[in-house]
Amino acid sequence: MSTAAATPATGQVLADLLPASRVRDAALVLGGAALTGLAAQLSVPVPGSPVPVTGQTFAALLVGTSLGAGRGFLALALYALAGLAGVPWFAGASSGAAPSFGYILGMILASTVVGALARRGADRSVLRTAGAMLIGEAIIYAVGVPYLALATGMSATAAIAAGLTPFLIGDAVKAALAMGVLPTAWKFANKR
Repeated sequence: MSTAAATPATGQVLADLLPASRVRDAALVLGGAALTGLAAQLSVPVPGSPVPVTGQTFAALLVGTSLGAGRGFLALALYALAGLAGVPWFAGASSGAAPSFGYILGMILASTVVGALARRGADRSVLRTAGAMLIGEAIIYAVGVPYLALATGMSATAAIAAGLTPFLIGDAVKAALAMGVLPTAWKFANKR
């Protein structure tokens, strides 16, 4: 067997390395939604902000890059819709629309975009993974901060101060984790 045949091709995401089936895809979507819901329970309140620090963003970006754009979108859409319907898996075991719901909407879009980038190999090296995570985080904030401002009546400056600035260091740590996890997973896959 040649090295080229053993190496996963660009155009694949980690989930594509599993045997293909509709059952696999359904399980991956459900698992991605559940992982995001579990990660949301890692929640720390931020003084002066209605938005807590959670593991949600890390999970959403990991789901998108691992599952690809289509399955990542479906997993995060399922997460959002189930939470709106009453499943208590938003931050702090909450459900329904809240001032922070815009971040969840941003996560749906971000998981789709990072999933598309992963299909182009953006999760194969540390630097490319960093770029994909930064793009994903920017998308989450681009939707979440304006939603926060509209939902609470905050000014744009106040929404940035409450919904962006306190989270930058934590997001850098989350991006660093992804930069280690995803390329390492590909290295193990390439050895198989």
